[in-house]
Amino acid sequence: MQTLNDIRSTFLSYFGDHGHAIVPSSPLVPRNDPTLMFTAAGMVQFKNLFTGVETRDYSRATTAQKCVRAGGKHNDLDNVGYTARHHTFFEMLGNFSFGDYFKEDAIPLAWDLLTKGFGIDASKLLVTVYHTDDEAVEIWKRHAGLSDDRIIRIATDDNFWSAGPTGPCGPCTEIFYDHGDHIWGGPPGSPEEDGDRFVEIWNLVFMQYEQFEDGTRRDLPNKSIDTGMGIERVAALLQGTNDNYATDLMRSLIEASANATSTDPDGPGKTHHRVIADHLRSTSFLMADGVMPSNDGRGYVLRRIMRRAMRHAHLLGAQDPLMHRLVPALVGQMGAAYPELGQAQRMIEQTLLQEETRFRQTLDRGLKLLDEEVSGLDEGAVLPGAAAFKLYDTYGFPLDLTQDALREKGRSVDTDGFDAAMAEQKAKARAAWSGSGEAADATVWFDVAEADGVTDFLGYETETAEGKIVALVREGAKVEAAGEGDSVQIALNQTPFYAESGGQVGDSGVIRTASGTARVTDTRKAAGVFIHFATVEKGSVSNGEAAVLEVDHARRTAIRANHSATHLLHEALRHALGDHVAQRGSLNAEDRLRFDFSHNEAVSLADIAAVEAEVNAYIRQNTPVETRIMTPDDARGLGAQALFGEKYGDEVRVVSMGMQDGSGKGTDGNTYSLELCGGTHVRRTGDIGAFVVLGDSASSAGVRRMEALTGEAAMAYLRGQDQRLAQVALEMKAPVAEVPARVRALMDERRSLANEVAQLRRELAMAGGAATAPEAKEINGVKFHAQVLTGVTGKDLPSLIDEHKARLGSGAVLLIADTGGKAAVAAGVTEDATGSVSAVDLVRAAVAELGGKGGGGRPDMAQGGGASADNAEAAIAAAETVLKG
Repeated sequence: MQTLNDIRSTFLSYFGDHGHAIVPSSPLVPRNDPTLMFTAAGMVQFKNLFTGVETRDYSRATTAQKCVRAGGKHNDLDNVGYTARHHTFFEMLGNFSFGDYFKEDAIPLAWDLLTKGFGIDASKLLVTVYHTDDEAVEIWKRHAGLSDDRIIRIATDDNFWSAGPTGPCGPCTEIFYDHGDHIWGGPPGSPEEDGDRFVEIWNLVFMQYEQFEDGTRRDLPNKSIDTGMGIERVAALLQGTNDNYATDLMRSLIEASANATSTDPDGPGKTHHRVIADHLRSTSFLMADGVMPSNDGRGYVLRRIMRRAMRHAHLLGAQDPLMHRLVPALVGQMGAAYPELGQAQRMIEQTLLQEETRFRQTLDRGLKLLDEEVSGLDEGAVLPGAAAFKLYDTYGFPLDLTQDALREKGRSVDTDGFDAAMAEQKAKARAAWSGSGEAADATVWFDVAEADGVTDFLGYETETAEGKIVALVREGAKVEAAGEGDSVQIALNQTPFYAESGGQVGDSGVIRTASGTARVTDTRKAAGVFIHFATVEKGSVSNGEAAVLEVDHARRTAIRANHSATHLLHEALRHALGDHVAQRGSLNAEDRLRFDFSHNEAVSLADIAAVEAEVNAYIRQNTPVETRIMTPDDARGLGAQALFGEKYGDEVRVVSMGMQDGSGKGTDGNTYSLELCGGTHVRRTGDIGAFVVLGDSASSAGVRRMEALTGEAAMAYLRGQDQRLAQVALEMKAPVAEVPARVRALMDERRSLANEVAQLRRELAMAGGAATAPEAKEINGVKFHAQVLTGVTGKDLPSLIDEHKARLGSGAVLLIADTGGKAAVAAGVTEDATGSVSAVDLVRAAVAELGGKGGGGRPDMAQGGGASADNAEAAIAAAETVLKG
């Protein structure tokens, strides 16, 4: 078996023998591209060579590049462990030409390495090319002998590569491996291309253009080559699997995890072991390259990966820190190829141990740390702001919690110092954003906030207002004006447009100035600045202009109704299911609401009905919805529910609705729903109109999701349901009240009839076979029965095969069912005869004569299909040929 280390060595040696400089992997933190968070491709270190800005003493190179995709533009984190090929860390093998050779050499080099160097079956390979690249097509035909059906032209960006919106780019050709028809999926460009059967293993990019911000391209000074082969994917196919986690290197790490936790590597914890194995690689390599855990930028991504792995270790039942104990296994596997890993081993182990120990600490640990901070202070001295911020930033202790804890001790917090630490953190976040790929554009809003202050939100009181445009941003840069047709982001000193937050979507509407009109499609927020995403529909808009701002009233009204209904739903769920119910996410859009809440089992139909009835009762109550501004302490003192994911400042909005005694008046203790919320709401509960639950489903472990409609959308849904039910009743000629019982009776009758029909078909087929079928032949020592059947389906064939096998006692059976325009084929071989013949071979031989392809199954039972049963006799003869050998 070719190990992953063997594959890496073979690749580098092959290109080294073909005149390529073997260049060490560059660090995971790019040295020459501040727009990237991490190195995610082999070409990153050569970017300036492609554009001609830099030259080196070689014109062709090869590398095994370590890569991480877990932040910024490239982020595979959430898929890792759950799919066969997603990783946060992976190795990209590549060969590069900087004006030395082009397609004529790149394609043969790749083909010969795969088919000769690695010994991959050429018949299993196919390629894609950019649809206009006739030159690549001709080379593939001439050198590899590929036929037209194995060269797929792709007209999308899938076969036109670029590192980003600007920089080197060009068409590419991708090489795919066919893992076989026993795995679902189709070739690239087909409807089934997302399956796992055809896997891309190598991408050859023909770098010939440089793209600029305005979308134009110019030819590069020299045509170049940039290729990338994922070593994990190649290792999988060379080791006889389509699962990267089954390869020798990943398997060794998985088994190390299993041994350390005394669990089965392939048991219920299989996904946990995969996550740990992958994340062990990414965290260790990142630290080896100087990235350390922190609360912002790359360090935050590292910590996030670490804690994800540590959570999975906890789910495996690990009682003590685990990750640091697995580092020696990783160094043993990869240390020779990447010596920096071994050099940093002790530091990596210590950091992992420290982080996992910290991660396991609970609220009690946070309080203990607070006591430690206080113990070093003089009597009555205030807690330094930096210490309070550390508790907030690292352990999630909000300032008010620290203040409450210290108040009992007669102490206070240096809030000015806390604010200073917060400001420093924001500055670091700003700096980190400048190096996170597409997020870099957002740094402009820090400038706007510093120059013009944050946006004053007027939308609680009004949906129309006047404001002054303080910034226009197009394509990530400030501009002074935007003309008709331009897409632009607009900031104003004040606005009635609500910015997406707390589950409520952003507002849309119109901004009008003296010189033009812009249509707002969304509103978001960054650094306290409300960002209006808009398109100029008429004239122009300019920085510094006064503007009339109009929120889309109908859309806002629907959003408010859904948001207010969410509050009522939250309380109704607590009443129906228990006080453990707490919000775990929400969406309040114009067309629906979605509410995620903590609960461990499906909500019964009876409970859903009770919740729905209770919410509608408070809607009909039509009491005013009241909003008050108070401190978080006072709000919690009233029993207000804090919403999941929200961050609260010194003042909070407390929204109350509904009176439990139905009076419409009362004290806070009489209020039905009391929540901290920054969203917009209806004036009275009756404005919601109506409420209907669409359903309950699982969102994640211990979290349920309920979706619902309000107002006219709810009424339209109910009307539709009524109409559909009435139509069913009409078709069944029964009163609506009797429809459920009638449907159950029909379903029972249908199942009974279907079983009876299937049994009759089988009996008829067997009876007909006894009367008309030829006697079984003996071919090459194997009894063989073949028959063409009508009146049966493909689903009937397996049971008929079993009955014929029982009659034969020993031998093989081939049945062809004429299903009316198509043919279904099944073959069976008794257990004692599977050493002589395989049912799969019989089916495939028959299917080929019937205008079909493939077919598969087990040696004792296989199935396939054809376009027509017209050539059934030829199909039987083909199967007999297989038996003859």
